[in-house]
Amino acid sequence: MQFEFSDSIGGYVKSFDKEKRAFVLTTSDGRDFNIKLTPTIYAKMARNLGEPWQDASGAMFDMLTPGRFLFAYGTYYPDAPEVMEAQYIDFQGKTVDKFRFEEPDWWIKQAESIAEFFIKAQFDKDDHEFDINYDTYRTEISMTGVRHNTFRQETDTISRMIYGLASTYMLTGEEIFLEASEKGTKYLQDHMRFYDTDENVVYWYHGIDVKNGRETKVFASEFGDDYEAIPMYEQIYALAGPTQTYRINGDPSIMRDIDLTMNLFERFFKDHDKDGYYSHIDPITLSAHTASLGKNLAKKNWNSVGDHAPAYLINLWLATGKDEHKDFLKYTADCITKHFPDYKNSPFVNERFFDDWSHDQTWDWQQNRAVVGHNLKIAWNLMRIHSIVPEKAYVEFAEKIAELMPKYGMDIQRGGWYDVVERVIQEGETMPRFVWHDRKAWWQQEQGILAYQILDGILKRDEYKKYARESAAYYNTYFLDHHDGAVYFNVLANGLPYALGTERLKGSHSMSCYHSIELCYLAQTYLNLLTTKKPLDLYFKPIPGGFPDDILRVSPDILPKGSIKIASVTVDGEPYADFDANGLTVKVPQVKHRPKIKVTIEPT
Repeated sequence: MQFEFSDSIGGYVKSFDKEKRAFVLTTSDGRDFNIKLTPTIYAKMARNLGEPWQDASGAMFDMLTPGRFLFAYGTYYPDAPEVMEAQYIDFQGKTVDKFRFEEPDWWIKQAESIAEFFIKAQFDKDDHEFDINYDTYRTEISMTGVRHNTFRQETDTISRMIYGLASTYMLTGEEIFLEASEKGTKYLQDHMRFYDTDENVVYWYHGIDVKNGRETKVFASEFGDDYEAIPMYEQIYALAGPTQTYRINGDPSIMRDIDLTMNLFERFFKDHDKDGYYSHIDPITLSAHTASLGKNLAKKNWNSVGDHAPAYLINLWLATGKDEHKDFLKYTADCITKHFPDYKNSPFVNERFFDDWSHDQTWDWQQNRAVVGHNLKIAWNLMRIHSIVPEKAYVEFAEKIAELMPKYGMDIQRGGWYDVVERVIQEGETMPRFVWHDRKAWWQQEQGILAYQILDGILKRDEYKKYARESAAYYNTYFLDHHDGAVYFNVLANGLPYALGTERLKGSHSMSCYHSIELCYLAQTYLNLLTTKKPLDLYFKPIPGGFPDDILRVSPDILPKGSIKIASVTVDGEPYADFDANGLTVKVPQVKHRPKIKVTIEPT
């Protein structure tokens, strides 16, 4: 090495020599590095969004104890290439075995802070209160939370924001988040929904342009991958926010839209001969076999088959308990388990397919490439589905992914999960090559955290807990924007924010507050109920007569049968006893107003 460079490193303290001001750090995969403390070094403790700086410089020497996980940032010099001279250190908790992000309300507070950022960004204030009016919504938001004057309102980004706001209401009971999720759902119904009376299906516009008080519908997608087609994933994510809102209020109009959109999936996207769902249909013929689809003609992919479960279908089953929704989940899981593994050729799944399920490895940007987060997402969702449809194959597939991803998709030096890599490792190489860069996206960190959290929570293996903690530590250290709020889209490999192009935005075609708050909602669920064994409060506000038979289903996620129960319920602040603790249902009281129901869930 003939030059100096600065970098970060993550690992566990092996030993500390106070006199020499140096310690040995062992990385996740067991390699040792020598770290020297510079005269100007400082240290800080993990802090959540909305918290002040947590200085740990004065306690740093006492905290460099064996076994403690930390991140260090510093410089390597050519005259001592085996030593990093550290300029600052990020600690994760006050003791070796305590991580701040495992506190019983860490993720709840983070969700609330992110949701507040989006409320402030998207809506104007009127007499010190926010006017929740979606006329002002815009798809693009700057890093600082300023709406871009693009006039475009995309259906999916509204729906994803609604999901985040609804989930935050469930965690906090703060009324503004429910108001925003319900008004957003009504806005989608009034402006983005098309009911085809001839076919008895609902499909959703790509978006609308709002300018000078007039709106122009944009039917087919204008995103480059899907141009002039109806992509399955846009229809799927149009349901994400309304479905989560339905879990809270039981609004029958939302269920009608869900049912009719699922009719669209069944009649026009599903391959009834060879299984699975097509990725695109033509906006005129509603067929996946129309020549105008070009590169998307009669294709299937991860999004069209696998995204049903996390985006809306699991939440739909949680709200209804219907066998037809459970069967749909099993169908998607079976398709994934049958067709996606390709371990004779690659450590990654194959994500794109032709009509007959043969591999499509020439499509546009993806070619024969892997999205690391999609592999992790498969493991996470198979473990969820396994808890209501036990299948040995689901667990085996999830564990195969969990075994391979740290070696091929994780940054074992600095922490975090990479983005897009080549699926095939060439002769003479030991690791997959990056396709464009070594940056890390916020949503792929979510998949890694949740995958290993649920694997740890169900299977109780030390390596899963280790990777869950390392993933959460990286995310909370580097992705939280403590200056402007919410989270960054991308960071560099070393964890520093990447703020160029569309990746400097907090709102875009790709980003709203969906993944960031989904992570908060489910991380708190898995940690409290499966790992640390703490209770979790959830809030609901049903419409009178909304839920069938006035039965409110309150399970926070699909968890192992018998692992949780209702500890207590209040209605409008008063104790309430009409609930089935083990069945995780509450009988909605017969009142004329909308009761606010708080349910405390606890591990069994």
